Formats: sequence, structure tokens, C-alpha cells
Amino acid sequence: MKLARSDKWFVGSIYIFLVLLLFVTFYPFWNALVISLNSGSDTARGGITFWPRDFTFENYLFVMKNDALLQGFMISVLRVIAGTILALIFTGLFAYAMSKKHLIGRRAVMVYCIITMVFSGGLIPSFIINRNLGLMDNFWVMVIPSIISVWNMIVFRTFFEEIPPEMEESAKLDGCGYFGSFFRVILPLSKPVFATLGLFTAVYHWNDWFTASIYINTQSLKPIQTILQQVLSSTVMMETMVNSNASAQEFLQRTRSVTNKSITMTTMIVATLPIVCVYPFLQKYFVKGVMIGAVKG
Repeated sequence: MKLARSDKWFVGSIYIFLVLLLFVTFYPFWNALVISLNSGSDTARGGITFWPRDFTFENYLFVMKNDALLQGFMISVLRVIAGTILALIFTGLFAYAMSKKHLIGRRAVMVYCIITMVFSGGLIPSFIINRNLGLMDNFWVMVIPSIISVWNMIVFRTFFEEIPPEMEESAKLDGCGYFGSFFRVILPLSKPVFATLGLFTAVYHWNDWFTASIYINTQSLKPIQTILQQVLSSTVMMETMVNSNASAQEFLQRTRSVTNKSITMTTMIVATLPIVCVYPFLQKYFVKGVMIGAVKG
């Protein structure tokens, strides 16, 4: 269909706006990548925009030789795996129970859950509870408090209510109980919503730095995002990184092309890259899983 002149101008302006929006959102990440691949001494001169002037991998070699960053990366990976799996299992089981209309006290429990979404106890009560539970300076303080998400439970519950009850009844005829029905029938049919909420949960665990900064004092238990936050906020970042690792000191003595800014950008890329790599493979579940769980019911 042929567009009128005014429509062509309108469509063209929309495309221009979208291109500018893409540039504004993508360029900061691209600039960080360029600086991480450029010599630090050359970056200090300024003017680095779209391409590295002095291409080098020395920034990444320095980061890889730092034990604190590698340990933080492994802690983040373990936290994402443990936190995501446990959250999906416990939140899914909770939502499965809440999807049963014959559950006694179902409405009261739901009201209580909604209240927790609106009102929070605050940081001080949470700190006292975690301390009394013995979770201070413990890896599980980053996992256990976030096992149950009310919002995710509501999405799960809405999705489960749309599954035909005849499929679950057929499983019960074969001798399955509630747990058997959940893991053998409900779970295989709910892959889209599990993939979607699983990715949301994984991104939360990967990006969260605040929890560890409050409850974790041992440096070896801090995730990469908390270390990155310390790097970005510290005026003596390079001294802290170098003093924490003897091999990093030796490497720094052999090269003068590593600076605070280059290491900061390199650490940002290393912390962001895993999510960027995983996201495209699960993106197809986003619209399908969230829309099914949110529109109906």
C-alpha cells in the first residue's frame, strides 16, 4: 500500500527515533568494551570513541590474574545456580498449592502474601532476622531470603490454573500424588513460564550487589557485582586490586598499560558478559511465558 507524504514523514521520524534510541542504549556498553580492549596509558589521553587506538588484551590478563575477581565470579555463578533452582522449585510448589481452589485458608494466605508485596519490614528487621538465623557472613544469606517471590508465585499460579485438570487427574489415576503430579505433569507443561521467571531470577541474583555488601564481610564470599561496586566507588581501586594478589603485582610491574579506568571497564564487561550471552537463548520464552501468566485469570 502506497503511503501518503505525511505518513512517510511520520514513519521516517519513527525510524530515526528508534535508531537514536538504539545508539543511546548500546553505545555506553560498546564504549566500555572499546576501553577494555585499549591500552590504559593510551586511554588516559582521552578521545576513545568507537575503536581501540592501541589494541591489547592486557587489561583482561590483569583481571584474570586477580584472585579476588575470579573468586567473586565463581561465587556469583554458584549463587545464580543455587538461587535460581531453589527459587523455581519452592516458588513453583507454593504456587501449585495456591492454585488448588479446595485448599483450606487459600484466600487468607493470598491476602497475607499480597500485604508483603505492599509493605516491607525494612532493612533493620531483615538484618536482625538474618543475624538470629546465623546467616551473617554466610553464602546462603544471598539465596535463602529470596527463595519465595510473591510476584513469581502469582504468575506461576495463574499459569497452573489454565492447565486442564484432566491431565493431572490422569496422573493421579496412575498413582501419582501431588508431588508426582507437579514434577511429572505440571512442570513439563510449564517450561515457558519456568524459563521466563528463571531468567528473571538469575538476572536478579547476578546483578545484586547490595545483599553481600550488608551481610558479607569475608572477601572470598563476595560476588563479582559487589566487588565491582567497590571498584567503582573506591578512589584507590588499583592499589586494592594489586595489593590483594602477588601475581597481579608482578604482572603490573611488567606492563605500564593498565590503569584504573581500563581495569574498571574490563571488570564491567566481565561481569555483564554472561547475562548477555544467555539472554538470546531464552528470549523466545519471554512473551509466551509472561503473557500466559499475566493476561488470563
